[in-house]
Amino acid sequence: MSTGVGPVGFYTSVGGGRRGGSASTANYQRQLAAQQRQAAHVQRIDEARALADTFLRILNLHHAGFAPATPPVVPPPEPPDRARIYLHYETMALAGIGLFRLAERKQARQRATVWTEAEVKRQWAASCEQQAQWQRHYDHRWQQLCANEPDIVMETLNEAFEDNQAPSAAVGVDRDDVSLVILLPARDEVVPERMPTTTPAGNLSLRKLPQRERSDYYKVFVSGQVLVTVRETFAVAPGLGSASVVVLRNDGRDAYGQRSVSCIMAVKFVRTALNGVQWDSASATQIVNDASAQLLISQRGRSNELSPLDLMSEPALSALVQTVDPDDVASD
Repeated sequence: MSTGVGPVGFYTSVGGGRRGGSASTANYQRQLAAQQRQAAHVQRIDEARALADTFLRILNLHHAGFAPATPPVVPPPEPPDRARIYLHYETMALAGIGLFRLAERKQARQRATVWTEAEVKRQWAASCEQQAQWQRHYDHRWQQLCANEPDIVMETLNEAFEDNQAPSAAVGVDRDDVSLVILLPARDEVVPERMPTTTPAGNLSLRKLPQRERSDYYKVFVSGQVLVTVRETFAVAPGLGSASVVVLRNDGRDAYGQRSVSCIMAVKFVRTALNGVQWDSASATQIVNDASAQLLISQRGRSNELSPLDLMSEPALSALVQTVDPDDVASD
């Protein structure tokens, strides 16, 4: 930049003083601080949204519904591709017949038409027979499922549980009662330490949850996972009349690398007891308390945290837990 008194550098103030440069630097610093505050505010909002979504998922776990299973129907087979079949036989029939031997070519096409009709009928009959065989297979399997044949029930349920959030498995069937095992993470892996709220002035705040409130939310989480598994069980297996659920908590691995688990809940539900439950308004813990036929839990400490059950006084439950390999449940 030329001024007539010689070149002026980028950082040289025209007036020769320092006030303009200092003002620019202060203004830049104010803008930078404002941008940092805005970025921190946006990050805080994103964190609050993520926390709110986590708590809503915990509260709404048991709202998931499942359509009742119905007898499977094998769809009818696709009709044979008549055009493709005719082209195949026409090519065979016309082989070696010149283009100008019109009468012979006409007769060849007639033969191809006859062969095509016969092949279409054959393929259609074979497809219908195959469909009928599959239908008989599924009808038999449906009858076994409704009759609570143990292998069929457990196979069907474990296939249905494959996409569940919590690892679950059917481990036994006794008449119309199924035994289920659910493996859940510990509280600190599920319930956040902070919850989004607002101050009296209306500002966003991330309040630290007291231990008792975190324990209460964990009970809601455990109850919700139990209920959603039971609802899916009764929907998938129409012959079952009750479900006995054992909830194992994943306590990590011990010094030997073995998975350490503890039983924190044992509960039984009768199918008919769930009729009329107000799923959208009742909480998961309320439904477990009111609708279960049997319920074993242990709450200890000032926060009433779910604690491991004493299985010494529950030999049947202890025997069931001993038969379960937590690694198998987790991998399934």
